Amino acid sequence: MDFNLSIPVKVISSKGCVRENAEKLKAFGKCCLIVTGGKGAFLSGALDDMRAALEKCEIKYELFDKITPNPYIEDCHAAGVLAREIGAEFIVGIGGGSALDAAKAVAVYATNEDFLPLDIYEKKERNIALPLVLVGTTAGTGSEVGAVAVLSNKKDERKKSICAPDCAPALTFADASYTHSMPYDVTVSTALDALCHAIEGYYSPKCTDIPTMFAEKAIPMIWEGLKYLDSTKKLPDEKMREQLYYGSLYAGITLACCGTAFPHPLGYILTEHYKTPHGIACAAFMRDLVVRGVRYERTKSRALMNLMKTNSAQFFEVIMRLADVSDIVMTDEEVSQWCERWNGEIPNNFIYSPGGFSKNEAKDLLRKKFVK
Repeated sequence: MDFNLSIPVKVISSKGCVRENAEKLKAFGKCCLIVTGGKGAFLSGALDDMRAALEKCEIKYELFDKITPNPYIEDCHAAGVLAREIGAEFIVGIGGGSALDAAKAVAVYATNEDFLPLDIYEKKERNIALPLVLVGTTAGTGSEVGAVAVLSNKKDERKKSICAPDCAPALTFADASYTHSMPYDVTVSTALDALCHAIEGYYSPKCTDIPTMFAEKAIPMIWEGLKYLDSTKKLPDEKMREQLYYGSLYAGITLACCGTAFPHPLGYILTEHYKTPHGIACAAFMRDLVVRGVRYERTKSRALMNLMKTNSAQFFEVIMRLADVSDIVMTDEEVSQWCERWNGEIPNNFIYSPGGFSKNEAKDLLRKKFVK
């Protein structure tokens, strides 16, 4: 038995949990900055609930709602400056993965006055980030239960992650009802992202007993939801929304323990240069991951299909229909350009893929899929 585990996140889960547990916010201070995107936090009702909870506790707050999809370090830096100006003692992130990831970066910038935007990637020594309280409004990223944040910069749109123990939330409120406002396309993309987290982590050599347990719990829950979305083209009912949300949290725990495989860094290329939604971009390489898994991890691959009560043909058909990127065309020159990002150290996503994965294999795969 392999029981290595570290998940330093306190999660409170139930419908209405933000308002019902408002008193727990007092432990973090008397002033906070709320970090959100443009609509999700408001439309879901999560922002109103958090405001009510803060006001009940007489905690002052300001709102920073300029976070975009694939959040920019420049915007996070600006929010960090605002947090210092108002004397924020903690950061509240509300929204999908972009807003939650941004909140983690804001918490770092807030306590490091000398940081320029790029320093969040480059400086190893820094002050501890402000405490984080997170509220998710999508069923996909699992950012609520992990310490990773994926950020972009405005110069080249390149996505790059940060990860540190103080980027893990001190408190997460998990209320599936906040996901009910997601439109169909966002529901699909975020569910695909969650499935990628679970399956990519499941194949990792780091997937010991406990993250395996969470992956095996998440995968059939999310797969059932994706089959429904594919066959009906309709929004899920309340029960299915809850199933997808908790599936995404279980997948997020697997992600926090194991990281991702090559579909994620290859997916970044589709998001950066072709504006493909993140979940679809990663899932576009899911067939390639499973085919590789059959070659190097046959037992796990067989178990994966058994978990979903399906076969590889049906699985590939559904995933590739929901993650259709057939309109993307690359040239050989563009493929070489995109892969220059891996001229230095090989990313862990490649190392922890089944059988390992190389830059040359990444080039070959991109050419096979997108060079016409």
